Amino acid sequence: MTIGNHLMKFGIDRLLEDPGLRGPLKGLRVALLAHPASVTRNLRHSMDALAELHDVDLVAAFGPQHGLRGDKQDNMVESADFLDPVHGIPVFSLYGDVRHPTAEMMDHFDVLLVDLQDLGCRIYTFITTLRYMLEAAAACKKRVIVLDRPNPAGRPVEGLLLRPGWESFVGAGPMPMRHGLTMGEMGHWFIKTLKLDVEYEVVAMEGWHPDAAPGFGWPVNKRSWINPSPNASNLSMARCYAGTVMLEGTTLSEGRGTTRPLELFGAPDIEPRKLLTAMESIAPRWMEGCVLRECWFEPTFHKHVGQLCAGIQIHVDGDGYTHQAFRPWRLMALAFKALRRINPGYELWRDFPYEYENERLAIDLINGSELLRLWVDDDNANPGDLEALAVADERLWTNENTAVLTEI
Repeated sequence: MTIGNHLMKFGIDRLLEDPGLRGPLKGLRVALLAHPASVTRNLRHSMDALAELHDVDLVAAFGPQHGLRGDKQDNMVESADFLDPVHGIPVFSLYGDVRHPTAEMMDHFDVLLVDLQDLGCRIYTFITTLRYMLEAAAACKKRVIVLDRPNPAGRPVEGLLLRPGWESFVGAGPMPMRHGLTMGEMGHWFIKTLKLDVEYEVVAMEGWHPDAAPGFGWPVNKRSWINPSPNASNLSMARCYAGTVMLEGTTLSEGRGTTRPLELFGAPDIEPRKLLTAMESIAPRWMEGCVLRECWFEPTFHKHVGQLCAGIQIHVDGDGYTHQAFRPWRLMALAFKALRRINPGYELWRDFPYEYENERLAIDLINGSELLRLWVDDDNANPGDLEALAVADERLWTNENTAVLTEI
């Protein structure tokens, strides 16, 4: 499906253009939850644009992981609170001393505007921050308005649902790895699932066509891409992320320290051609929708820094990309399985604190259960076993989603 030339508006642009949408903010203290990609059509930061409006009293701001300015490169690097030097308002960090906003922070405002660009993946922590904010707003009787933005990964759903007891900062609830929702829709899902009593609304987008080529979620050639986090460098990364994020739980490099993070993977002791052959023999259908290319890279920081790594780059642009066929979560599961077949004793799973969790393996925390790791490590498990689990979960989520979106 291709849509002709049309004007697309994000929630922030509609709010700025329409005084009627701002009417409910009159006389109220307004706070903003934002990051570097929280910009208007003309690339002004939302905080600057809102601060200039005579009918909006912007009194505070909040920054998620990586900070309001996006200055923190790696995970588990915290940001401090600070006073914005331009507007003179406090900026509270939700990835510093606290993850949940405190009552004192909530006392600063009456209504919170949420303007966060998401990537459409459960592990992306902005979703969790939205949940924590909604819970705090319900407890403190504050109003929340999401200024909606596209899900650049589009509507496809993929992966296992997070299992009970596996909730974490990278797993805000029983959703699959690739959830298919926008932030505004996710807010509705949280409210319904958690049974929150909170005043909530969404300033929806205009002209978003998530099934339309070439962007399939992101308005290619209509809006500039700005990294919502330092390693979310382009649309290709967003498409791959629901699979390549699992590399963070392994000893393989996910390309941090290169110019294509989370679009490629490898290690000094990988033989990419042999790996691709093994993947093809195990589950060729899981390799569809993209082009896989042998590559070599030397990370300048992070895993295998300064070492020549051999690996594979996942290309999800150009003629080789098929939106509905590409399944990044299955693709990376297949890569792990193929590596196990080639080298059963390979030290694949990384044992280190991940998002301040010390007891559970990072790969399990990322996946929301042990199921994927156990499948990879079981010599007798075949693709059909994982496929059956995933399809059941994906159907359950899709059916639930349909009900939620119908109610909105």
